[in-house]
Amino acid sequence: MANIKQQKKRVRIQARQRLENLRYQSTIKTLTKRLEAAVGSGDAERAAAEHQELVRTIDRATSRGALHRNTAARKKSQAARLTAGSAS
Repeated sequence: MANIKQQKKRVRIQARQRLENLRYQSTIKTLTKRLEAAVGSGDAERAAAEHQELVRTIDRATSRGALHRNTAARKKSQAARLTAGSAS
């Protein structure tokens, strides 16, 4: 455990940031599952809406530093492939 006041503060800040990153990652997983369900049901309109929401969340997480940009690109690519497969 840190003895220095500034380090104690950094530990608190990092804990808060870790929880925020976890929320982003969890939300992205949930939205991905919703997209898969929408594609599976054959509802193209709902799938498009879920895809848009997922991409928006991935971009937000990337800009906040919760996701690496290559990870974000991979997840968006997978989502686009899934959505395009439902359209055909």
